[in-house]
Amino acid sequence: MFTLLGTGVLFTVWSGFCQYRALTHGAAVLRGLYDDKNDPGAINHFQALSAALSATVGLGNIGGVAIAIALGGPGAVFWMWMVGIFGMALKLTEVTLAMLYRNTDNPNNPHGGPMWVISKGLAELNPRWAGLGKLMGWIFCITLLVSTITGGVMFQAWNVGDVTQAYFNIPSWSSGVVLAILVGLVIIGGIKRIGAVAGRLVPFMVMLYLLGGCFVLASNWQLIPEMIKLIFVSAFNPHEASGAFIGGTMGYAILIGLRRALFSSEAGQGSSPIAHSAAKTNEPVREGVVGGLEPFIDTIIVCTFTALIILVSGIWERSGEASYEQPPEIIQTDTPGHWTIDAGVIPAPSAKENWFDGENVFVILVGDANPDTGNQLHRLNGKVIIAEDGGSRIDYSQIRMDVKPSFYDNAIYADYTGATLTAKSFDAAWPGLGKWLVTLASWLFAISTAISWSYYGEQGIVFMFGQRAVMGYRYTLCLLIVVATMGFIKTSQELDNFSSLGTGLMLWANLPIMLFFGHKAMRAYKEYINRLKSGEMQRNPQAPSFFKDVLTGKDIE
Repeated sequence: MFTLLGTGVLFTVWSGFCQYRALTHGAAVLRGLYDDKNDPGAINHFQALSAALSATVGLGNIGGVAIAIALGGPGAVFWMWMVGIFGMALKLTEVTLAMLYRNTDNPNNPHGGPMWVISKGLAELNPRWAGLGKLMGWIFCITLLVSTITGGVMFQAWNVGDVTQAYFNIPSWSSGVVLAILVGLVIIGGIKRIGAVAGRLVPFMVMLYLLGGCFVLASNWQLIPEMIKLIFVSAFNPHEASGAFIGGTMGYAILIGLRRALFSSEAGQGSSPIAHSAAKTNEPVREGVVGGLEPFIDTIIVCTFTALIILVSGIWERSGEASYEQPPEIIQTDTPGHWTIDAGVIPAPSAKENWFDGENVFVILVGDANPDTGNQLHRLNGKVIIAEDGGSRIDYSQIRMDVKPSFYDNAIYADYTGATLTAKSFDAAWPGLGKWLVTLASWLFAISTAISWSYYGEQGIVFMFGQRAVMGYRYTLCLLIVVATMGFIKTSQELDNFSSLGTGLMLWANLPIMLFFGHKAMRAYKEYINRLKSGEMQRNPQAPSFFKDVLTGKDIE
């Protein structure tokens, strides 16, 4: 992650702070002011950005930010911002490279991405390296498929199932079946249908979420300056343990913040260039500056909204949902050095209506030194079991410690994981708002992210096996959506590790490609900006109307 952040700094300085061009010229390109419908490509700039954003602006923004704060504290948000700023340079570079090397054998259905950059780029340098380029392209595609399955699809499905079950007591797997059907109906139509759906869905869902967020923040406006200060202070001076938050060192806050921001924005991951490669343009850098807008929208705007909502609500450091009058005994298991809790009857919750069967909870124990929190506090997870006669208990997992742990307090905390924690933050401002708004937003974000990531994985399949393998891949992906909601992921830490797996693999596969060919992107970028400054690049005098043509995709028909 630090290598990636350093690469972002490198391309920021090398390009002369290209973030400025992304925010200014990129916005003009997005409005269709430089469009030419005769250029090769399948979708316009706005649809390409929407398709890429539909993958990045998703449950990473709702659930990922919640995980970052729950585990790393407010300081994690600052490090998310750093990734957002330098991620703009990473996105501009990788999208430009993808456009330089995209395959336009079929001008109406181009293919691109790091796999094409490395395979065509090495062959261009030396024809004898063509086989090596193909092999490295395969390696990237394998990591792409892992990320598609873990973070791109199953992470989304798990969050949707969890938040829907938490609020409506609908079995998680039922949500998985519905989500699989909806995603399947879209991805069968290919990139044109994905672009059309994303172009309409992304603006709607982002505005819906931001409007709801504005209401929450307006209700707590006096706390906003204090929370912003808390983010900056906690980035370098870790926040103390409080309620459900058991603390986090500066290093852990950096780790969690960088990890969640990278998962959310996908900067340097090599995924969104695949969507941008379908854009209709003959200027590679033009789409690159549009790609640079992604981390700004995703991380600086949407993630910040979520973070402030969670922080002003105080739900991240809430008190327990129930409390033991007499804490149960902590016993050693059959495995030496492993401890668990001999749980009896679970007390009724006071901070919520009731427990539901299978609900994840945790208690806080004092034991060995915890290097992540900088103290001796640990979370021990458990699951609520409701018997047929109405009785209830908690089945606790095990924890390894050299000394026998003790209870920090007598509280039992509901483990509000990911999107559910964000929903509870909305509820704190207006009871019921999180239940409906965040559940709806979670479904919309999950659908949009899953359809875009399915396309990314599909392009990896096309590169490796050709078009004939695509239909089998689509059916398999829809099946995995259902599998993700069947209960094998249980805690915040498990969800964080699972979703980060594919991200890490892709970064290691894509970073060498960016560094090796980055000089080509920088050369193309500077040549393009010089032409822009000289006035050589004129706007289209018959530029389409944004709302009438660009937003609907009519400008390329």
